[in-house]
Amino acid sequence: MLVQANLDMGARGGNTVTSSMDVPMSSTRTRLREALGRSARDLELGRAALYIAQEEYPQLPVERYTLRLDALAEAVKDRLDDETAPPVVLGEVIHALFEREGLRGNKESYHDPRNSFINDVLDRRLGIPLTLGIILLEVGWRLGLPLEGVNFPGHFLVRYRGAAEHLLIDPFDAGRIRFESQAQEVLDQQYGGVVRMQPAFLRAASKLDMIRRLLVNLKGLYVNVKDDERALSVVECLMLLHPAFPGERRDRGMLLLRLGREQEAKEQLRRYLDGAPGAVDAKRIGLLVRRLDSGLTAQEEDLDG
Repeated sequence: MLVQANLDMGARGGNTVTSSMDVPMSSTRTRLREALGRSARDLELGRAALYIAQEEYPQLPVERYTLRLDALAEAVKDRLDDETAPPVVLGEVIHALFEREGLRGNKESYHDPRNSFINDVLDRRLGIPLTLGIILLEVGWRLGLPLEGVNFPGHFLVRYRGAAEHLLIDPFDAGRIRFESQAQEVLDQQYGGVVRMQPAFLRAASKLDMIRRLLVNLKGLYVNVKDDERALSVVECLMLLHPAFPGERRDRGMLLLRLGREQEAKEQLRRYLDGAPGAVDAKRIGLLVRRLDSGLTAQEEDLDG
């Protein structure tokens, strides 16, 4: 069952304007778009993730949670005293987050949407590999550690690029460290030994890659439980990230249709067809639009397609 927000949801879709890409723009989305438009160096990953959480919790105090990330890093620095050797700093960061703070993977309720919101992960100390990884990255980066995300199949990892060796850190498994040569172990846990390791699986994830993965995860959760309003909100955030990607426009149209907003849905679907005339589902979407134009109601199989 989808977990409802604890904060007042009244601001969802409140006072908004429409952007040039016709996505409704709240103040939160304006901040998110501005954050995503920064250079890779200047983009604050944790802050962008908190803006995504603000879609669910409109009154979320983003600054308070960024200060909590600062405080976690400062606490590690205090314990290190004058020690600056990166392997030692890394060990203390992992100890601080996964032992003293008690962050852990939510194996019991993996698909709880709260696992995808950084504020909830910090408050509940429960998360998924990606959000736990974002916290690890943010704290490590504040301490100068050479860390990067790895969009590993089915299980986000963090890589430490040391001078002597590269290590993989599993934030969902209490910060367990492996050598890159042991990555097959993680694959076997996820896929039961049927998937073989490929070099592309260890490719570094950019900050935008991580934000996209976070949004795609949330979209999948909401679509699966047919929470169309929240799924629509996530799709509109994805459109801010990749305005030219036609698939999100199609999905926005289908979700609008499910929500009974037929005129808006038809406009989105027509624009999808204009932008992707050769898409594999173009014929089906075209038939649906013509059916709606003729005054017929969309069938259940249309809405689930």
